[in-house]
Amino acid sequence: MIQCARQPGLAQIWEDILGFENCEFYIKRWPQLVGMQFEDVLISFPDAVPCGIKMASYGGKIILNPDDCYVLQEGDEVIVIAEDDDTYTPSPLPKVKEAVYIDIVRHERNSQKILLCGMRRDIDDMIVVLDAFLAPGSELWMFNDVPEIDRERKLIEGGLDFSRLENITLVHRDGNAVIRRHLESLPLESFDSILILADESVEDSAIQADSRSLATLLLIRDIQAKRLPYKEAIGSDGFRRSLSEGSWMGEMQQASDKSVIISEILDPRTKNLLYMSKISDYVLSNELVSMALAMVAEDRQINYVLEELFAEQGNELQIRQSDLYLREDEELNFFEVMLRARQRKEVVIGYRLEDAERAIINPPDKVSRRRWSPKDVFVAIAEKE
Repeated sequence: MIQCARQPGLAQIWEDILGFENCEFYIKRWPQLVGMQFEDVLISFPDAVPCGIKMASYGGKIILNPDDCYVLQEGDEVIVIAEDDDTYTPSPLPKVKEAVYIDIVRHERNSQKILLCGMRRDIDDMIVVLDAFLAPGSELWMFNDVPEIDRERKLIEGGLDFSRLENITLVHRDGNAVIRRHLESLPLESFDSILILADESVEDSAIQADSRSLATLLLIRDIQAKRLPYKEAIGSDGFRRSLSEGSWMGEMQQASDKSVIISEILDPRTKNLLYMSKISDYVLSNELVSMALAMVAEDRQINYVLEELFAEQGNELQIRQSDLYLREDEELNFFEVMLRARQRKEVVIGYRLEDAERAIINPPDKVSRRRWSPKDVFVAIAEKE
């Protein structure tokens, strides 16, 4: 959930990977690849994306995003993202352009301002993870109806040591997240991300918890929209008009472009409302946990892969802007983008086009060149920054 709050669109990608209807992780041994460097293994599968190695010489240790120069040894297995375990096999290396070196822009991490709406039993763990993910000088605002004294006591009882928080400062605010005047007391337009939690006070009822989360979401978006600067657009008749003229939903969609809101959803039926409104990303917490457990039950080794991708250290899924890999007007196929990304020691596993609503993981066509838009984004496995 915290990763999704930092990167809009990541919730859908995790839902696709953890579900059994799309691509997922598989681990298999390929004797014909022994002696090849990982850089070549990376483009050896037309129907899969290699992203790691299970090393036989180290007791089966799993390494995600290994060095390009790593040479596959006898007994090593390749970790891939594929549609199914029988839908991919290695092929002769394709003809690709040389991955010409480009200037690698490494942006400095900026401090962020995050709002947590609601209270849940493991919120102390969330604070620790946020402290590890965020840059120094960040603020974490906690807004719920638990009095500050009781809130701090609960956090301490849960194991939180305030003195060990290095990157974030906690800011406490009391209020009810479904009462408009309480929300209006917050600088909602100034937050980089807002997380709406399924509050523990209604955790026994998924419908009630989702109703509360939706009410909070709509109130926050409406308040944000009212505080945004006036924005005009040219209508089909040539006259200027407000983007939100006659459209309350239009106002909130405009607000959604300014900040990220992640809503924790418990009932799968609720996600359709959020998907249609396009005013919030969502995290279907119960279903995602069930999907992860089912995947691990099918292959216990996958637990080590997910463990690293969800942890505060190591590699994680990241959404990257296309200008990190491409020059303007450059035409590359997907294999060539993958090789270009290796200059940043990243494994590109998919992309989302500018006008697309969903990302494509493990694209079926990896050899046809195309001109990428500056607004296209890529999905990569990369070391946490």
